[in-house]
Amino acid sequence: MNRDAAARDLLGLTAAALASPDLAGGVTPTLEKLVNDTAAVGSAYFQTDTRALTYSVRAATGAMPQTAGMQAVAAHGLPADTPLMRALERAQAPLFFDDTRRSPETQGFPELGVASVAAAPVRSADGRLLGAFLMHTFEPHVWQTQEATLFSVVCGTVAALAGRLAAEEEARAAREAALRALGLALEARDRETQGHTDRVTELAMRFARRLGWTAAACEPLRWGAYLHDIGKIAIPDAVLLKPGRLSPEEWTVMRSHVDAGVRFAQALNFLPAGAMALIQDHHERWDGGGYPRGLAGEQISSEGRLFALCDVYDALTSDRPYRSAWTHAQTAEELRRLSGVQFDPELVETFIALTETVAD
Repeated sequence: MNRDAAARDLLGLTAAALASPDLAGGVTPTLEKLVNDTAAVGSAYFQTDTRALTYSVRAATGAMPQTAGMQAVAAHGLPADTPLMRALERAQAPLFFDDTRRSPETQGFPELGVASVAAAPVRSADGRLLGAFLMHTFEPHVWQTQEATLFSVVCGTVAALAGRLAAEEEARAAREAALRALGLALEARDRETQGHTDRVTELAMRFARRLGWTAAACEPLRWGAYLHDIGKIAIPDAVLLKPGRLSPEEWTVMRSHVDAGVRFAQALNFLPAGAMALIQDHHERWDGGGYPRGLAGEQISSEGRLFALCDVYDALTSDRPYRSAWTHAQTAEELRRLSGVQFDPELVETFIALTETVAD
């Protein structure tokens, strides 16, 4: 391959990594390039999982050994104390091993079915090992200068972008954990809703996947679900914890939790539009009789319409001090009665079918 072609390929791989919304999508073109242009039969990207003390497979392409050991690695990752990963912690450049039986750094790889391997470190901005690009063969192979150069240049360039994507994933995970914690904190105050946050979030995710929503669309939905009732933090105990029916004045106070939740969510400065829409719209009604804005039909966001069904279903099928939980059949009948009144009629039957599988 001439230099111009190599430069174009490298530019394309870099652009793919920059444009990808997730790490796996960002590194997969690089893995495919390695398999196509070297003797490697397979390649993979491993990323650290500090909680499990392993390096998990985040993306892979090509042929993988069909050994029990490799199946365990695919399921559980490489232990952090694997000699090769320890060597990469110290390495300043990619490592090449022509015969894994002859190097202490590749101890364990022959048993996995890997005869030769090349490994390139991926580091954080502070030098911490985040992961590694690996490519392998099933027979001993002397890595040629052209192969080593390609591996070093490609992985060296994409490694910095992979490190950025990994850091962004860590930041998103930390934010999501914080949002869930806020939802659970509200439950600790409102004892009637124990477990509600996790149940409605999981149900919303199942419903969105049934409707064909992408992973990118599901994340704002999930974040909004965690915070859907966060505004109740501003509701006085005398209203929020009242065991009986609320007076009209008290209902006015209770309904104000939506606007309070929107103000709280806006102050976070990082919530996507879909999450904000769910928080604001999940008490709107299809017929326009909801709150806080009295939106009707498709004026209501798709996140709000989807989540309203999940929220009401969980409320009706959960025990309350003033009533026992409804059965799935009773709840389904109520949702059908309110189809086109409170709920989007195009969603109701799909939702009922989904919850029948949960109830079963």
